[in-house]
Amino acid sequence: MDLTTLIGLIVGIALVVNGITIEKLGNFADAPSLLIVVGGTLAAIIASYPLSILMDIPKHMMVLFRGKKYNVPALVEQIVDLAMVARQNGLLALEEKAEEIKDPFFKQGVLMIVDANDPDKVRVVLERELENMMTRHDQAAGLYEKGSAYAPAFGMIGTLVGLINMLKGMNLDGGGGASSLGQDMSVALITTFYGSALSNMFFHPIAKKLRIRQDEEELYCSTIIEGIIAIQAGENPKYLREHLLASLKQSKQKKLLAAGAGKGASGGEE
Repeated sequence: MDLTTLIGLIVGIALVVNGITIEKLGNFADAPSLLIVVGGTLAAIIASYPLSILMDIPKHMMVLFRGKKYNVPALVEQIVDLAMVARQNGLLALEEKAEEIKDPFFKQGVLMIVDANDPDKVRVVLERELENMMTRHDQAAGLYEKGSAYAPAFGMIGTLVGLINMLKGMNLDGGGGASSLGQDMSVALITTFYGSALSNMFFHPIAKKLRIRQDEEELYCSTIIEGIIAIQAGENPKYLREHLLASLKQSKQKKLLAAGAGKGASGGEE
C-alpha cells in the first residue's frame, strides 16, 4: 500500500494550519467562499465529464493507495522463462503456460503467438489495446488536472464577487455601509486561498500520482509486447533479458543481469 499521497496531504494541511496558528484558524472559515470554490469546481468537473468517467473516481482512489503493481524485473524473468520453453519445445508448449498467467494483456499476447498469428498482426493488436488503455488513463488523470485548473479560477470568481459587493457597499459620503466591508473583503481574499489550496494540495498531487501509475503500466505493457514479439521470433533468452532490462537504471540492470547469468549457468540457458 502506498500512503505517500495521504501523508503528503496531511503534512501539507498541518503546515498550513501551523502557519495560520490555531487561535486564528477561525478567520479562514467562510461558508460562502467554500461554496463558491468547492461547489463551483465540482460543478465544472461534472459538466466537463460523462457519468461513466465520474463513476470511476472510487477506482482512481484505489490506484492511488494500492502501491506499485507492476514489477518489470519479475516480468522480464517470466518472459525469459517462456522464451526458453518456446525454444526447447516450440510455441505450442506455451499454451499450458498461458493458463498460469494472471495478467489478461500478457495472456492475450501469449495466446496470439500460440495461434501462429502474423508477428505484425500481434504487434498491431497489442499496441492498439495499449493505446486504448492509455487513453482511458489519460481521461482519469485529466479529470484531476481539470480540477487543478478550475479551483483557482473559481477562487478568482469569489474574489471578484467579494470585491464587487465591497465596492457596492462603500459610501464615500460618510453615510455608512462600512459594516459589511469586513465580510465582503473576507470572501474576496479567502476564496483565492481556498482555490489555491484545493488545486495544489489535492487535485494536482492526485493527477501527478495517476500519471506515475500510468507510466508504470505503459512500461510494463510495452515490455510485454517486445517480449512476446521476441519469443515469436525465437530470440536468444540471454539477449532477450538484456534487451528488456534496458529501460531500467544501469545499477539495477547490472544486478539483474548478474543474477540472470548465474541462473543461466545453473539452468543450462542457451
